Amino acid sequence: MKAQSKLYFYIILSTILLVFIAVWSLSTGVYDFGDKSAFEVLWKVIKGDSDLSLSDKYIVWDVRAARIVMAIIIGSMLSVSGTSLQGLFRNPLATGDLIGLTAGATLMAAITIVLGGHFREYLPEAVQFSLVGIAAFIGSLLAMLLVYKISTSGGKTNVVMMLLSGVAISAIGFSITGFLIYISKDEQLRDLTFWNMGSLAAATWTKNIILAIILIISYCILLPKGKALNAMMLGEKDAQHLGINVERLKKQIVIIVSLMVGSCVAFSGTIGFVGLIVPYILRLLFKSNYSFILPLSAIFGSVLLLTADTVSRSVVEPSELPIGILTAMMGAPIFIAILLKFKKSV
Repeated sequence: MKAQSKLYFYIILSTILLVFIAVWSLSTGVYDFGDKSAFEVLWKVIKGDSDLSLSDKYIVWDVRAARIVMAIIIGSMLSVSGTSLQGLFRNPLATGDLIGLTAGATLMAAITIVLGGHFREYLPEAVQFSLVGIAAFIGSLLAMLLVYKISTSGGKTNVVMMLLSGVAISAIGFSITGFLIYISKDEQLRDLTFWNMGSLAAATWTKNIILAIILIISYCILLPKGKALNAMMLGEKDAQHLGINVERLKKQIVIIVSLMVGSCVAFSGTIGFVGLIVPYILRLLFKSNYSFILPLSAIFGSVLLLTADTVSRSVVEPSELPIGILTAMMGAPIFIAILLKFKKSV
């Protein structure tokens, strides 16, 4: 089987798996539709059936379907961002949450939530609507630039320095966020708790449209970079000899990943380890062939986060478990496995 045909086969297979999980997720919940199934209600919503009760329509369309779509988009973006960073830095530990991107985005979002009332009214209305998202993007971009500047010398990135600087930035970011939580009011405290634990409960179709636009723009730039990231595995000098514009590649990945991580944090809070789990599993199957890993991580990230979200809202019904707790429980053992693998190689 040719490589391209093999890739298409795995994409189709993983997409079918994602559809099955979406079907399971739509039918999962405590709400009782009576003699109808969730799919019958969804079909009536799509057809515009006027006989449908408002509560049935709200639960299926505005709660469950919107949440499923957000899980698919955010899971995909977090996974692709982690995969792109790992290819750029040539290290499986380089993910947005481990090198400080998530902490930077969370900090700026927290500053906007707590202190935004003092300057929000002076901003244009369009900016006011997306102020938290813009702040989260700026926070993740600044964190990425700071980590890159600290860990890079003479055109070479020191992986140990990158991880240590990421830990330092995360510590600073979360400590300031903790202070903001301490001085926040009750309503602000609820919002900040949402950011720190991660949740898709606030999903809306407006947010999904914004995320979908960011996803399309980002993937048009990132997904064709598989061959370039494969060349980067040989080292920056060898990649340049192969015709790769290394500096341009770095800038593109840094900006796009910051945009994706920032928008994900803005709408769902801190959901860690997705960008670590998916690339690690795919790397076991396809080694370090980013022509395969990049497009497949876009789908498997959705599979992972949608599964985690469905479990999080069904395991302690009628309440729900913060999704960030589940992804951390899954990601921590994989993080340890990667460290043990490094230990053996050293």
